[in-house]
Amino acid sequence: MAFSINVNGTAHSVDVDGDTPLLWVLRDTLDLAGTKFGCGGGFCGACTVHVDGNAVRSCVTPLETVRGKRVVTIEALGTPERPHPLQKAWAEHQVPQCGYCQSGMLMAVAALLAKSPAPSDAEIDAAITNICRCGTYPRIRAAIRAVAPLPPPKAAAGKKQA
Repeated sequence: MAFSINVNGTAHSVDVDGDTPLLWVLRDTLDLAGTKFGCGGGFCGACTVHVDGNAVRSCVTPLETVRGKRVVTIEALGTPERPHPLQKAWAEHQVPQCGYCQSGMLMAVAALLAKSPAPSDAEIDAAITNICRCGTYPRIRAAIRAVAPLPPPKAAAGKKQA
């Protein structure tokens, strides 16, 4: 069956079954290999892309569910000439070791920061559930904070801020 999907601002017609995972359409049909296969069950996050601005695990997202929606992959996050601020921070903080999970991690963080430009640590913990087998979480947090500083503290109930 033919599906029309919008990926990185370009309309594509693909002839695959509607239950085909979006990941395989991106990698095998559209040759966008930046999105990685990790676990195949939506747990690790290596396959994270944006669908209408939301971070989704493409390995468990059937193609038919993205019809009429905007899909953005790591290939559209930035360019070598104009990297996204997160990509710059990732390099400056030497986040990647093996690098396999990084495209999904970057896409998850970019979706969070688009919705919450100064997230709390709790918001980061809730939104970024991607797994990094190399354990670079302290560097990931430092890179996020380089782009999105901590939000201002909330005033205590009944007290005025000076």
